[in-house]
Amino acid sequence: MAKTLAILPAAQLAPLAEAYRAAMAVKRRWTIGGLAVLAVCTALSVWAGQVDIVKFWSGLPRFASYFHDILPRLRFETFAADMAEWFWNLDGWLGLLWDTLLVAYVGTLAGAMAGFVLCFLASANLTRSPVVRIFARRSLEFGRTFPEIVFALMFVYAFGFGPMPGVLAIAIHTAGALGKQFSEVVENVDMNPVEGLTASGANYVEAIRFGVVPQVLSNFVSYSLLRFEINVRGATVLGFVGAGGIGKELISSIRQFYYADVSAILVIIIGTVFLIDWLTEMLRHRLLGIEGGAR
Repeated sequence: MAKTLAILPAAQLAPLAEAYRAAMAVKRRWTIGGLAVLAVCTALSVWAGQVDIVKFWSGLPRFASYFHDILPRLRFETFAADMAEWFWNLDGWLGLLWDTLLVAYVGTLAGAMAGFVLCFLASANLTRSPVVRIFARRSLEFGRTFPEIVFALMFVYAFGFGPMPGVLAIAIHTAGALGKQFSEVVENVDMNPVEGLTASGANYVEAIRFGVVPQVLSNFVSYSLLRFEINVRGATVLGFVGAGGIGKELISSIRQFYYADVSAILVIIIGTVFLIDWLTEMLRHRLLGIEGGAR
C-alpha cells in the first residue's frame, strides 16, 4: 500500500532544524564536559596513586621471569618422573583444597540464607516500614563493606587459626552481597500475585512464600552459584591469614621460595576454579532455561 510523506514548508522546517541543532549542541557540550571531568579525575587518580608507567614497563620482565622460575623443567624422556616430582604432595594438597571448598560452600550457604531473609525486608515493594527497611539495608551494606580478609583477621584473633574464621568471614560478606542482589530482583517482581494473596487473607510470610519466591527462585540460585565460584577463590586467599585451606600452604611455599610447590598448587587451584566455573555455568543455564549448556 503506497504511502505519501508530507514535506513541511521551509518556513516550518527551519525552526525545527534549529531546535534540533541546539539540542545536539547541548548534548555535545555535556559529552565533552563529562569526558573532560573523567580525564581530570583519571589524571588526579594516577597522580595520587603514584602510578609510574616507567616502573610498570621495567617491572614486566621481572614479573614474567617469576613465572618462568616457578615452573619446573619437564623433559620428554622423563616426563612421568618429572610430573611425579612436581606434584609430590598431591594427596596433601588435595586434602587442603577440599578444606577450602568446604569453607567456601558452608560460608556461601550461610550467607545466602541470611541474604534470603534480609532481602525481603530490604525491598521497598514488600516492606512498608522505613525503619525495618533501613535496618535491613544498612545490615547488608555493613556485610559487604569490608573485604573478607578483614573479617577473617578479626575472627582469627577471636577464635584462632582454622576454618571457622574463613567460614564466618565469607558468610558475612556473602550475605551483604547476595542480599543486595536478591532485593533488587524482588523489587522487580510482578506484585499482582502478592496483592491477590493478601486480598484473600494471606499474611506477610505466606504472600512472600507463594507470591514472590516462585518468581525469583531461579535467579536466587543462579546468583548463589556465581557467588560460590567467587568464594572458592576468596577462601584460598583467606588461608594467607590463617583461615585454613590450601591458601596457608601456598603462602608458606611462597615465603620459603619453594618455587615448584608454588606452581603445582597454582595449577591445582586454577584447574579447580575452571571445573567449578564450568559446572556452575551449566547449572545456571539449566535453571534459566538456556539450551546448549556452557559455551
